Amino acid sequence: MTDKDIGMKTLTDIRALSLITFCLLGTLLLPSLSTAAEGPQQTTEQVMQLDINTADAATIAAALTGIGPAKAKEIVAYREMFGSFRALEELLAVPGIGAATLEKNSGRILITDD
Repeated sequence: MTDKDIGMKTLTDIRALSLITFCLLGTLLLPSLSTAAEGPQQTTEQVMQLDINTADAATIAAALTGIGPAKAKEIVAYREMFGSFRALEELLAVPGIGAATLEKNSGRILITDD
């Protein structure tokens, strides 16, 4: 079928209908795309706290951001050598733990008396 077989008015109507459909689909899809582009939404989920004075290296590595198995072992070794942590800031003395890492995890770390 060619443009001549359809007729100019019908062809214009089809094109207008296609444009309207395209615009409607765009308004339905674009809000979800813009929401996805904004990144993750804020949630009110509770963060599990880890007792840094009793947790083993595997638990520390799994629970804390930016702490892998090697740094977790350093935390446990430091604790075994010098005793329980009494303040969050004492973790800065552990090799490989800096202020940025401590800041990321401050809400996840619990300091208790042994």
